[in-house]
Amino acid sequence: MFGIGMPELLVIAVIALLVVGPKKLPDLAKALGKGLSEFRKVTEEATDTIKETLKTDDIKKDMNGIKDSLLYGTGDEKKASAPPEASSPAESTTSKTADPKPQA
Repeated sequence: MFGIGMPELLVIAVIALLVVGPKKLPDLAKALGKGLSEFRKVTEEATDTIKETLKTDDIKKDMNGIKDSLLYGTGDEKKASAPPEASSPAESTTSKTADPKPQA
């Protein structure tokens, strides 16, 4: 935990015992434990809230994608449903002038 080993924890405990005293040390440890447990609860709730928010954002994006595909269609559907293009005027004039036979 935080790169602290057993020897370091023992040194911290001895210093806390000297500073706080043997009578108040259990109360301090209880308060510290309660504080850490409350902190963990709050961080878990915040994490869950963030995950739910991200899930709803993903759902909204998916719904918008479905809505757009239904309203506007995808690129493949547009190509399939588009009417065939009429020949351009340039193509029709070239075919008339390319015929050298006069009409009788």
